[in-house]
Amino acid sequence: MELYQYKAMDGDGKVVHGRLEALNTIDLEVRLGRLGLDLVNQKEVKVKGLSLMGRGIKRTDLITFCFHLEQLMEAGVPILEALNDLKDSIENPRMREITSLMIESIQGGKSLSETMRDYPSVFNRVFVSLVRVGEETGRLTQVLRSVIENLKWQDEQAAHMKKLFIYPAFVTLVVSSVFIFLMVYVIPELLKFVKTMGQELPTHTKVLIIVSDLFISYWYLLVLFPLLLGLWVFYNLKRDQEFQLKFDGLLLRVPVIGPILKKMLLSRFANCFAIMYSSGIPVLECMRIGEEVVGNKAVEQAVRAAGRQIAEGAGISQSFASTGLFPPLVLRMLRVGETTGELEKALLNVSYFYTRDVRESVDRLQTMIEPALTILVGLILGWVMISVLGPIYDLITKIKV
Repeated sequence: MELYQYKAMDGDGKVVHGRLEALNTIDLEVRLGRLGLDLVNQKEVKVKGLSLMGRGIKRTDLITFCFHLEQLMEAGVPILEALNDLKDSIENPRMREITSLMIESIQGGKSLSETMRDYPSVFNRVFVSLVRVGEETGRLTQVLRSVIENLKWQDEQAAHMKKLFIYPAFVTLVVSSVFIFLMVYVIPELLKFVKTMGQELPTHTKVLIIVSDLFISYWYLLVLFPLLLGLWVFYNLKRDQEFQLKFDGLLLRVPVIGPILKKMLLSRFANCFAIMYSSGIPVLECMRIGEEVVGNKAVEQAVRAAGRQIAEGAGISQSFASTGLFPPLVLRMLRVGETTGELEKALLNVSYFYTRDVRESVDRLQTMIEPALTILVGLILGWVMISVLGPIYDLITKIKV
């Protein structure tokens, strides 16, 4: 299919601009007609190896889509009619376009899961696998409920991830800005008077002068170095698999943030594993799909190694223990689940355990950051005050004597 940028007109005469995939211009006109639009003109957009269809679709759009689809199917509405009814109520134009294309694919003989597989940027592999199992077992509505819960859980985890990285980054930016402002604008003015006193300056004042001079003389290096370092890391993460593996492993070892990130990744894996296994997906397929959802090469490598052991006949708890990622409490829960034949329940308990642990860890981190920021800023200001006012106080003392 080709991607077209079009200009069309709706039934009220309003001009609409957008992009849509189609086989050719005639197919584009037919597809727009199904959306209630009349084609005015179009232009083919050249995109190298990237489909833009999934852009602009948020997780909340997917949750709404699945909820309405589940409700319609629960009421006994056939899948094609449900999608047609759903298409007219979707607000997001991208999601509406994809729904229209899905309807055409299903009319052409594809199943719902096969159609969703054509849009990996919208429906990930976990999503597609669950829908496929729902179709095969006749429990599509139940599976859609599980998908909705999983999407809501992902939304919660994304919020925790933002708190984990964005808040510390914001704090670091604030502290760095205050420090740079002091070194470049405030300290030089204060030190002009201190230097004219003609007395021997203490070591901490000399260090302050050196640091201030470095900031003033080499400010461009302080700006360029982090920027170039970030670009170099980003480039290597995209190009070098070995570098990405080492970088992801290093992230897990960063003090304070690393352990929380590790819990988040394992929480994501455990949640997806539990939902897929409870839906009837075989263990080995759950492991293979789980590799893709963790989002960290180091954890992915460990999960792949555990999957190989399971394929060779080892138990789940034994294979997970060999990775060194899971704590004894989690391994005990899995071992009990295997022994009692209630592995599904054990996996759901593991998911709950990690989800709660992550939430509490992120809350504790935020609680720790605020006093840490206060102490750090206080130490910086204390150093400045002692370095500037100390020599002045010594001079006044000598004058009194």
